[in-house]
Amino acid sequence: MRDHAIADGPGRRSTLIRVLAPLVAGAVAATGFQPLMLWPATLLAVAVLIGMVARTTRARETALIGWLFGVGLFSAGNGWIATAFTYQAQMPAWLGWIAVVLLALYLAVYPLLAVLGAWVLRRRTGIALVPALAAGWIVTEWLRGWVFTGFPWNPLGAVTLGPFDRPGLARIAAWCGTYALSGLVVLMAGLWHTAWQTWRDGRRASALTAAVAPVILMLLPLGGDPRDSTLAYTLVQPAIAQDQINNPLLYESTFRTMANLSNRIAADGTGPRVVLWPEGAVPDYLRPGYDPYWYGATTYAGDPALARRRLGLVAGDHSLLMTGATDLAITGRQVTGAWNVITLIDQTGAIRGSYAKAHLVPYGEYLPMRDWLTPIGLSRLVGGDLDFIAGPGPRTIAFAPVANGGFGRVGFQICYEIVFPGHVVDRAHRPDYLFNPSNDGWFGSWGPPQHLAQARLRAIEEGLPILRSTTTGISAVIDAGGVVRQSLAHGVAGRVDGRVPAARPPTLFAQTGNMLSLCWGIAVLLSGLVASRRRGR
Repeated sequence: MRDHAIADGPGRRSTLIRVLAPLVAGAVAATGFQPLMLWPATLLAVAVLIGMVARTTRARETALIGWLFGVGLFSAGNGWIATAFTYQAQMPAWLGWIAVVLLALYLAVYPLLAVLGAWVLRRRTGIALVPALAAGWIVTEWLRGWVFTGFPWNPLGAVTLGPFDRPGLARIAAWCGTYALSGLVVLMAGLWHTAWQTWRDGRRASALTAAVAPVILMLLPLGGDPRDSTLAYTLVQPAIAQDQINNPLLYESTFRTMANLSNRIAADGTGPRVVLWPEGAVPDYLRPGYDPYWYGATTYAGDPALARRRLGLVAGDHSLLMTGATDLAITGRQVTGAWNVITLIDQTGAIRGSYAKAHLVPYGEYLPMRDWLTPIGLSRLVGGDLDFIAGPGPRTIAFAPVANGGFGRVGFQICYEIVFPGHVVDRAHRPDYLFNPSNDGWFGSWGPPQHLAQARLRAIEEGLPILRSTTTGISAVIDAGGVVRQSLAHGVAGRVDGRVPAARPPTLFAQTGNMLSLCWGIAVLLSGLVASRRRGR
């Protein structure tokens, strides 16, 4: 028995290593995302993944490696989700960490598919592993963006973003899209894997070339040409803590804070100005026609007209206030749901337009399978028995052109809608700029910088400036090249003023959408196949 136990020891250790290695590699890969931005760690981790897959001989082992890598990647990268569970009382806070792992177990299916697909293609066609994996990663990230409503948070390509003042290699997303950018990260990691192999074979010069090439790409000073329009903005961040935002006793003090941060100053001039408030900034029901009961608890003086009028006074002359709010869906006298909206108020208190959030957060703004989950004690993170209703999709509201003294054409995306590549703009009515109000108070300290990074990618892809007003930060003004012109740090109450950055002509991605990324994936795959055929001659 003793000899048998001793013999089994190395086998168990080997199994443990085979499980832990891809899991740890995935977690290390996540350190390339915001706020750490350790992109060399990401390239190294993906290079390790490539090495592990290259050595496998069985499909089952290959699938396990890809899945474990994904579990590590998404558990570490999405850890901020656990923080959201601390701001509700319906479920225990510790459930947040279980939710993070359960989500990672599902999301890891996509790296599994990419890795297994590349392994199978390599065995059947002779294609090199790296281009096959790069193409597979592009396709599976695209799938992750829409299957089961999608959750494309932290695409691998996000690690290519530089600091606020320069977008870095991510600048090429205008010509390829974020999903293809993720494929490029895999190709660069493949060069590091090649560098290690050639170094071991004694080809030191080739190894150094392969190792240095990704570094040069990542450090290229790719910037933009900053231009501004003549439209003034005042972007407000009230720093409302998440555990205070829904406290009725604080509604008025919160309103006064935001109103005081919105006054026109000399730098704004006297011309047209947009005043930008975050998601959920206004507890008032601003639409007329509801039963008086619904106005009594939340709406200023119980009167939506008075509530709108004082918002118009805050905006002031020649200004348009854009604020997050809630509209109710009422059948008879019964409230059946609600819309998470942006409402536009002019200086007279009139509603000049609105946008309803289309891409709702599962388990946050609505509860899938409510009839099954409610009886076992599960509920939405946002309290309440009513679900939010999805709006129709991206919308542009057109005012007079900025050049003619108007507010221009404005598009909208609320909160995490901005993380979906190719789905943030009404392409038939291209806006001049996007307004992206958000409540990032749920997201801890790591979620907000990751959210901002993905907004920067959308600005680059679409060639449009994005103005983000958040409750707690990070609020920012992003130009059409992905440069953060101004920002307010997490937890700081304040405002920023300036001129809305100018839009660029429609980028290649703006004209083609995610099909562009998929075409790049096909091109990488075909190139790999052609190269493999030439090597076989």
